[in-house]
Amino acid sequence: MTETAIRATVPTAAATPSAAAVAPRPTVEATTSTPAGLPIGMQIDDCDSHTDIIDLLSLAPFSSGREPWARTVRLARVRRGASLLPPDARVLRTAVDDNRRALLAAGDGWTLRVVRWRDRSALLTVTAVRDELARSVMSKAIRGAAERVPTSDAIAIGFWHAGDRGGVRHARPITAPSWSDIRGNYAAAVAAAMERLMEVRADDVNGRVILMHGPPGTGKTTALRTLARAWKPWCQVDCVLDPERLFADPGYLMRVAIGLDDGEESGRWRLLLLEDCDELIRAEAKHASGQALSRLLNLTDGMLGQGRRVLVAITTNEDVARLHPAVVRPGRCLAQIEVGRLSAVEATTWLGRPAPASTLAELYALRDGTGDLVTPPVDVPVGCYL
Repeated sequence: MTETAIRATVPTAAATPSAAAVAPRPTVEATTSTPAGLPIGMQIDDCDSHTDIIDLLSLAPFSSGREPWARTVRLARVRRGASLLPPDARVLRTAVDDNRRALLAAGDGWTLRVVRWRDRSALLTVTAVRDELARSVMSKAIRGAAERVPTSDAIAIGFWHAGDRGGVRHARPITAPSWSDIRGNYAAAVAAAMERLMEVRADDVNGRVILMHGPPGTGKTTALRTLARAWKPWCQVDCVLDPERLFADPGYLMRVAIGLDDGEESGRWRLLLLEDCDELIRAEAKHASGQALSRLLNLTDGMLGQGRRVLVAITTNEDVARLHPAVVRPGRCLAQIEVGRLSAVEATTWLGRPAPASTLAELYALRDGTGDLVTPPVDVPVGCYL
């Protein structure tokens, strides 16, 4: 949870309409001002949503000077059923769209805006006539609202996606297994490579790309979550939900590359996770995706990456031989790990009964009774089939 506080330094104004009295006007454009406050201009068109209207209305008490104190809190993961409202709140507006739910509430001397996203993160901003009142309202609104994650297993992950005004980042805690808990899920060569990678520290970074390739269901994502846990002391991990959009939109890319260097995160390394980027890094990617591949390479060791402590982890189901040579050239990759099937011996050890070479997903299906055990042909020695 993060909190910021702002005060509007304007002279005391005569009474102005509270947020509760603000109602939609029939005109497309509305402008108001007060002698002591800042002018408020609202221009609304068919590109604006109902949640945008709530954003505008929440600014009125602060801008006018009626409620000159503002406090903002971000919650990474809200407990199901939490109202995020103090007991005496009056709900003035509510708007719901595909990705978020927003509401505007008010009480005696304060106004509260609450935005909740589908990933259960939330943003609350309260304005009030006094800072003590703003603190009190916020405290009541968020009391018991944050979902608790066991500290030992929790890591903070940022999730980026494209928004109306560039990249948007939401942070939330997720659980990540320890390496000792999952080491048996990987073939011996993969486990050894992962252990070397997890031992890397900030001063050891030599290469900006981590490439993990192999068939679906081999545990690439789980390995990256464990890596994030191992690197937690020195590296912030962010997952980009729409990597194709990221490298197609220069503004979005700049926003992510620059990051949010505030507070305790300043000066740390950042690891950007780009999952299933087959089309972006194939051998024909430069022809098929235009500048996208060039921008990816520029972020890792070009002009864009200069002065930025940014690593990029890419997962793909493609064979390394089919990847663009610029991605896998010597010096660019900090690690290049093929996460393949467990051998028949390793799969048998994992399952506790005879099994062919299998992916991790296939072994879980066999263990849980949702998959069929594939028996190798009788004329092929065990361990010599794909």
